[in-house]
Amino acid sequence: MGKVLIVANLKSYKDENEAKNWLESFKKVQEIDLNLVEKEVIICPSFTQLFSFLSFFSNNNIKVGLGAQNVSPFDEGPCTGEVNAKQIKDFARYVLIGHSERRTSFNETEDLLVKKVKISLQYGLTPIFLVQDQEDIIPQGVKIIAYEPILAIGSGHPDTPENADAVAAQIKAKNPDSQVLYGGSVTADNIKSFTSKANIDGVVVGGASLEAEELLKIIQNA
Repeated sequence: MGKVLIVANLKSYKDENEAKNWLESFKKVQEIDLNLVEKEVIICPSFTQLFSFLSFFSNNNIKVGLGAQNVSPFDEGPCTGEVNAKQIKDFARYVLIGHSERRTSFNETEDLLVKKVKISLQYGLTPIFLVQDQEDIIPQGVKIIAYEPILAIGSGHPDTPENADAVAAQIKAKNPDSQVLYGGSVTADNIKSFTSKANIDGVVVGGASLEAEELLKIIQNA
Protein backbone atom coordinates (compact mmCIF):
# COMPACT_ATOMS: atom_id res chain seq x y z
CA MET A 1 0.00 0.00 0.00
CA GLY A 2 1.32 3.46 -0.94
CA LYS A 3 1.22 6.69 1.00
CA VAL A 4 -2.08 8.07 2.20
CA LEU A 5 -2.82 11.08 0.00
CA ILE A 6 -4.39 14.13 1.68
CA VAL A 7 -5.53 16.91 -0.65
CA ALA A 8 -6.66 20.22 0.87
CA ASN A 9 -8.90 22.35 -1.36
CA LEU A 10 -8.99 25.90 0.03
CA LYS A 11 -11.53 26.92 -2.65
CA SER A 12 -12.23 30.62 -3.25
CA TYR A 13 -11.33 31.85 0.21
CA LYS A 14 -8.63 34.00 1.83
CA ASP A 15 -7.09 37.26 0.75
CA GLU A 16 -3.31 37.66 0.90
CA ASN A 17 -3.20 38.55 4.60
CA GLU A 18 -5.50 35.69 5.56
CA ALA A 19 -3.40 33.30 3.50
CA LYS A 20 -0.23 34.43 5.32
CA ASN A 21 -1.90 33.79 8.68
CA TRP A 22 -2.96 30.34 7.46
CA LEU A 23 0.60 29.55 6.42
CA GLU A 24 2.06 30.68 9.75
CA SER A 25 -0.37 28.37 11.55
CA PHE A 26 0.38 25.50 9.18
CA LYS A 27 4.09 25.95 9.90
CA LYS A 28 3.46 23.91 13.06
CA VAL A 29 3.62 20.91 10.72
CA GLN A 30 7.35 20.94 11.49
CA GLU A 31 6.74 20.54 15.23
CA ILE A 32 4.12 17.78 15.23
CA ASP A 33 4.75 14.12 14.49
CA LEU A 34 2.47 13.67 11.48
CA ASN A 35 4.25 10.58 10.17
CA LEU A 36 4.73 12.10 6.73
CA VAL A 37 6.79 9.08 5.72
CA GLU A 38 3.46 7.32 5.19
CA LYS A 39 1.43 10.36 4.05
CA GLU A 40 1.58 12.82 1.17
CA VAL A 41 -0.04 16.23 1.57
CA ILE A 42 -1.11 18.46 -1.32
CA ILE A 43 -2.43 21.99 -0.73
CA CYS A 44 -4.59 23.66 -3.40
CA PRO A 45 -4.91 27.43 -2.78
CA SER A 46 -6.39 30.03 -5.12
CA PHE A 47 -4.37 31.00 -8.19
CA THR A 48 -3.49 34.34 -6.58
CA GLN A 49 -1.78 32.58 -3.67
CA LEU A 50 0.16 29.86 -5.49
CA PHE A 51 3.39 31.88 -5.52
CA SER A 52 3.08 32.82 -1.83
CA PHE A 53 2.47 29.20 -0.83
CA LEU A 54 5.32 27.91 -2.99
CA SER A 55 7.74 30.47 -1.57
CA PHE A 56 6.67 29.86 2.03
CA PHE A 57 6.96 26.08 1.78
CA SER A 58 10.35 26.34 0.05
CA ASN A 59 11.78 28.92 2.47
CA ASN A 60 10.63 26.90 5.49
CA ASN A 61 11.54 23.49 4.08
CA ILE A 62 7.96 22.21 4.43
CA LYS A 63 7.60 19.02 2.40
CA VAL A 64 4.13 19.30 0.94
CA GLY A 65 2.93 19.44 -2.64
CA LEU A 66 1.02 22.22 -4.36
CA GLY A 67 -1.97 21.94 -6.64
CA ALA A 68 -4.07 24.38 -8.64
CA GLN A 69 -7.85 24.36 -8.30
CA ASN A 70 -8.53 24.64 -12.02
CA VAL A 71 -6.83 24.83 -15.41
CA SER A 72 -7.75 26.32 -18.77
CA PRO A 73 -8.77 23.81 -21.46
CA PHE A 74 -6.72 25.93 -23.88
CA ASP A 75 -2.99 26.27 -24.42
CA GLU A 76 -1.30 29.66 -24.08
CA GLY A 77 -2.66 32.31 -26.41
CA PRO A 78 -5.42 34.91 -26.76
CA CYS A 79 -7.63 33.56 -23.96
CA THR A 80 -8.12 36.56 -21.69
CA GLY A 81 -8.70 35.65 -18.05
CA GLU A 82 -7.61 32.02 -18.37
CA VAL A 83 -4.73 30.39 -16.48
CA ASN A 84 -3.16 27.68 -18.60
CA ALA A 85 -1.19 24.56 -17.77
CA LYS A 86 2.12 26.03 -18.95
CA GLN A 87 1.70 28.85 -16.41
CA ILE A 88 0.55 26.58 -13.60
CA LYS A 89 3.48 24.17 -13.88
CA ASP A 90 5.84 26.90 -12.65
CA PHE A 91 4.13 26.72 -9.26
CA ALA A 92 2.27 23.41 -8.88
CA ARG A 93 2.53 19.74 -9.76
CA TYR A 94 -1.14 18.86 -9.42
CA VAL A 95 -4.46 20.27 -10.62
CA LEU A 96 -8.05 19.64 -9.54
CA ILE A 97 -10.34 18.86 -12.47
CA GLY A 98 -14.05 18.02 -12.47
CA HIS A 99 -15.16 19.34 -9.09
CA SER A 100 -18.95 19.28 -8.78
CA GLU A 101 -18.98 23.03 -8.06
CA ARG A 102 -17.45 23.71 -11.46
CA ARG A 103 -19.59 21.13 -13.24
CA THR A 104 -22.70 22.77 -11.81
CA SER A 105 -21.89 26.49 -11.53
CA PHE A 106 -19.77 26.74 -14.67
CA ASN A 107 -21.52 24.09 -16.78
CA GLU A 108 -18.34 22.14 -17.38
CA THR A 109 -19.07 19.23 -19.71
CA GLU A 110 -17.35 15.87 -20.05
CA ASP A 111 -15.76 17.03 -23.32
CA LEU A 112 -14.36 20.12 -21.61
CA LEU A 113 -12.97 18.06 -18.73
CA VAL A 114 -11.25 15.71 -21.16
CA LYS A 115 -9.55 18.73 -22.76
CA LYS A 116 -8.40 19.95 -19.35
CA VAL A 117 -6.92 16.56 -18.50
CA LYS A 118 -5.18 16.29 -21.87
CA ILE A 119 -3.56 19.73 -21.67
CA SER A 120 -2.52 19.15 -18.05
CA LEU A 121 -0.78 15.88 -18.91
CA GLN A 122 0.88 17.54 -21.89
CA TYR A 123 2.62 19.98 -19.53
CA GLY A 124 3.50 17.41 -16.89
CA LEU A 125 0.77 18.24 -14.37
CA THR A 126 -0.93 15.42 -12.48
CA PRO A 127 -4.73 15.70 -12.63
CA ILE A 128 -6.77 14.91 -9.53
CA PHE A 129 -10.05 14.07 -11.23
CA LEU A 130 -13.21 14.43 -9.17
CA VAL A 131 -16.33 12.36 -9.80
CA GLN A 132 -19.73 12.15 -8.14
CA ASP A 133 -20.22 8.41 -8.59
CA GLN A 134 -18.74 5.34 -10.23
CA GLU A 135 -20.56 6.03 -13.51
CA ASP A 136 -18.77 9.31 -14.31
CA ILE A 137 -16.39 9.13 -17.26
CA ILE A 138 -12.70 9.07 -16.32
CA PRO A 139 -10.50 10.58 -19.07
CA GLN A 140 -7.52 8.64 -20.34
CA GLY A 141 -4.31 9.22 -18.41
CA VAL A 142 -5.92 10.01 -15.06
CA LYS A 143 -4.28 8.15 -12.16
CA ILE A 144 -5.75 9.97 -9.14
CA ILE A 145 -9.54 9.90 -8.87
CA ALA A 146 -11.55 11.50 -6.09
CA TYR A 147 -15.07 10.30 -5.31
CA GLU A 148 -17.09 13.22 -3.93
CA PRO A 149 -20.83 12.53 -3.59
CA ILE A 150 -22.53 15.86 -4.17
CA LEU A 151 -24.78 15.63 -1.10
CA ALA A 152 -21.73 15.23 1.16
CA ILE A 153 -19.82 18.30 -0.04
CA GLY A 154 -19.98 21.03 2.61
CA SER A 155 -23.08 19.49 4.18
CA GLY A 156 -21.61 17.92 7.30
CA HIS A 157 -23.11 14.63 6.17
CA PRO A 158 -20.39 12.41 4.71
CA ASP A 159 -20.99 9.19 2.87
CA THR A 160 -20.57 6.06 4.95
CA PRO A 161 -17.05 4.63 4.84
CA GLU A 162 -18.54 1.31 3.73
CA ASN A 163 -20.32 2.80 0.71
CA ALA A 164 -17.36 5.01 -0.17
CA ASP A 165 -15.14 1.93 -0.11
CA ALA A 166 -17.55 0.04 -2.37
CA VAL A 167 -17.64 2.92 -4.87
CA ALA A 168 -13.84 3.15 -4.76
CA ALA A 169 -13.61 -0.57 -5.52
CA GLN A 170 -15.86 -0.16 -8.56
CA ILE A 171 -13.83 2.80 -9.81
CA LYS A 172 -10.60 0.83 -9.44
CA ALA A 173 -12.08 -2.13 -11.29
CA LYS A 174 -12.67 0.14 -14.29
CA ASN A 175 -9.42 2.09 -13.86
CA PRO A 176 -6.59 -0.27 -12.88
CA ASP A 177 -3.48 1.21 -11.23
CA SER A 178 -5.39 4.29 -10.07
CA GLN A 179 -5.53 5.85 -6.62
CA VAL A 180 -9.03 6.61 -5.36
CA LEU A 181 -9.68 9.29 -2.75
CA TYR A 182 -12.84 10.13 -0.82
CA GLY A 183 -14.09 13.72 -0.43
CA GLY A 184 -17.12 15.23 1.27
CA SER A 185 -17.37 16.52 4.86
CA VAL A 186 -14.05 14.96 5.90
CA THR A 187 -13.02 15.91 9.44
CA ALA A 188 -10.33 15.00 11.96
CA ASP A 189 -12.89 12.79 13.70
CA ASN A 190 -13.94 10.72 10.70
CA ILE A 191 -10.89 10.62 8.46
CA LYS A 192 -9.50 7.36 9.83
CA SER A 193 -12.77 5.58 9.12
CA PHE A 194 -12.20 6.33 5.44
CA THR A 195 -8.43 5.91 5.10
CA SER A 196 -8.56 2.57 6.92
CA LYS A 197 -10.70 1.09 4.14
CA ALA A 198 -8.99 -1.22 1.65
CA ASN A 199 -9.90 0.69 -1.51
CA ILE A 200 -9.59 4.29 -0.29
CA ASP A 201 -6.10 5.73 -0.79
CA GLY A 202 -6.68 9.13 0.76
CA VAL A 203 -9.06 12.06 1.05
CA VAL A 204 -9.93 15.46 -0.35
CA VAL A 205 -10.60 17.99 2.41
CA GLY A 206 -12.63 21.12 1.69
CA GLY A 207 -14.17 23.28 4.41
CA ALA A 208 -12.22 21.68 7.23
CA SER A 209 -8.95 22.73 5.61
CA LEU A 210 -9.75 26.44 5.88
CA GLU A 211 -8.40 26.37 9.45
CA ALA A 212 -4.78 25.25 9.34
CA GLU A 213 -4.95 23.76 12.84
CA GLU A 214 -7.86 21.54 11.82
CA LEU A 215 -6.04 20.39 8.71
CA LEU A 216 -3.04 19.45 10.85
CA LYS A 217 -5.33 17.33 13.03
CA ILE A 218 -6.73 15.64 9.94
CA ILE A 219 -3.24 14.85 8.68
CA GLN A 220 -2.25 13.56 12.09
CA ASN A 221 -5.31 11.28 12.36
CA ALA A 222 -5.16 9.91 8.81
